[in-house]
Amino acid sequence: MKVLAGNSNRPLAEAISTCLGVPLTKASVRRFSDMEVFVEILENVRGEDVFVVQSTSFPANDNLMELLVTIDALRRGSARRITAVIPYYGYARQDRKTGPRTPISAKLVANLITQAGANRVLTMDLHAGQIQGFFDIPTDNLMAAPVFEKDIRQSFENIGEVTIVSPDVGGVVRARALAKRLDADLAIIDKRRERAGVSEVMNIIGDANGRRCILLDDIVDSGGTLCNAAVALMEAGAKSVHAFCTHGVLSGGAVARVAVSPLEQLVTTDSIQATEAVRVSRNIRQLTIAPLLAEAIMRISEERSVSSLFS
Repeated sequence: MKVLAGNSNRPLAEAISTCLGVPLTKASVRRFSDMEVFVEILENVRGEDVFVVQSTSFPANDNLMELLVTIDALRRGSARRITAVIPYYGYARQDRKTGPRTPISAKLVANLITQAGANRVLTMDLHAGQIQGFFDIPTDNLMAAPVFEKDIRQSFENIGEVTIVSPDVGGVVRARALAKRLDADLAIIDKRRERAGVSEVMNIIGDANGRRCILLDDIVDSGGTLCNAAVALMEAGAKSVHAFCTHGVLSGGAVARVAVSPLEQLVTTDSIQATEAVRVSRNIRQLTIAPLLAEAIMRISEERSVSSLFS
């Protein structure tokens, strides 16, 4: 196999390469003066099984275009199979029409990746599981739950005190799955806005009193939902509140917002490369998903089961 990295998250690609014991394929991914993307594969890829590691995180459009052009270059170089390894799938939140005359951009991006020439997609914790159905090619959606489970067991002495909390109704399936793995209690936060311009009212379904609460979500962007949820849980008598989120988008003033919130710690994965603000933050840390992705890549290359990773 060959592993090729775009520019979106080079450290993660290098870590995957190290886990596999396969050097990164030499390639030049650069810009012309007008910011057009140009990709040149500097090794022979004819007949090879190639994995392209590229998150479509900020700047989303640039990184997406890099991925598409790289796939096209590999296809024209006669690669046998091209797998797009997308640790963070951008545009995933646009998975349905939210109003009249609005796009379903997650489907559009799936079409672009397929038409560019990808034969397979490997991603992690899609915002909505049905996005797998947007692709007409095989798509593996990995879960960060095993990585989070291991860290939680190491960080909390008494799992019996832990309650896994879904910050909204849409994340209940994800939270329930982790709670089942840990044999922990489950709570749900019901948030609603009484009227436009009025802050959300948080109602907690379940018992947070005296519990060590862990908020679980797939994406943390502005951080507003998590921070408001942490306040509500502390007011309900929680001993402490931590948050585990797969994709740390953390845009705008999110890092500062998390820093002054009741959250003891926000834990994300390295699906998105950490900014300097995240690296120096006192209560944000990253877990690596490189070994998990490397194992999935190896299994795909050897035509073995990927789903058995989570059984």
